[in-house]
Amino acid sequence: MRVLVTGGSGFLGGHLVRRLVARGDEVRIVDLLPYPPGDVDCVVGDLRERAVVERALEPGFDAVVHLAALTSVLQSVRDPEAIFNTNVLATHYLLERARAIGCRRFVLASSSAVIGDVGRETIREDLAMHPLTPYGATKAAGEMLLSAYGASYGFVAVALRFTNLYGTRMQLKDSVIARLMKAAVAKTGIQIYGDGEQMRDYLYISDACAAIELALGLEAPTTLAIGSQESISMNDLFALVCEVTGVELHSEHIAPKPGEMPAVFVDTKKARAAGWQPRYSLRQGLEETWADFEKTAG
Repeated sequence: MRVLVTGGSGFLGGHLVRRLVARGDEVRIVDLLPYPPGDVDCVVGDLRERAVVERALEPGFDAVVHLAALTSVLQSVRDPEAIFNTNVLATHYLLERARAIGCRRFVLASSSAVIGDVGRETIREDLAMHPLTPYGATKAAGEMLLSAYGASYGFVAVALRFTNLYGTRMQLKDSVIARLMKAAVAKTGIQIYGDGEQMRDYLYISDACAAIELALGLEAPTTLAIGSQESISMNDLFALVCEVTGVELHSEHIAPKPGEMPAVFVDTKKARAAGWQPRYSLRQGLEETWADFEKTAG
């Protein structure tokens, strides 16, 4: 299979590209930065420019895996126009280019943030979308575009609603587990938003890549919730990281973030029925991640 991976130089993209190449796919990356090893075909450019999209996605491609996005919730609140242009406009350009060249398989990395605040109710694919932030709204818009292209043009368009991803080679990330690992290396501490009782689902990176592999083989458009189904509070995550790393971290509670959901519990029965299931428990994933941070720090 000939696959274009947008955002292929990033955290999820880097892991996915290695996995696709290992299974024999012909992969091209398009990203703002070159692919680190330099041994994979890479178009460097901004997907908000049609010329970059046309250069990256040529006739002969079988599938697009669209990972490129601005993912910071706080940044989306500060600059909603920038996140719209990156997350929605670029998605539209890619879908239009795919339609023009006859590439009808399209996988979008979406987010459970499209659903919004459902309290402590389990998030399912059939719940109405009520995003709380511009970031969530852009992912919802991307899903709507996929739905339209699936219905109108016969795309096998798959939206994967990921929870919080973590894993090895995430040293450049600013997500909560990355911050915890960096603090453990430095033997310092982190800030915790609110009372720390907000619940989150954390998915190990190889399990996320396995979901994308599954999506590339599906024969009909669909939306799948992808998570570990092992939600944990921030306070308990903090304690678990201290236990896994053997470092007594310090913490400071600060004001909660705007638009933050109190809890994320996801129902992955639909994805499991399609043949996917997570392999890593949170403890196993944290142990792998910590070993990687120790190795690169030392």
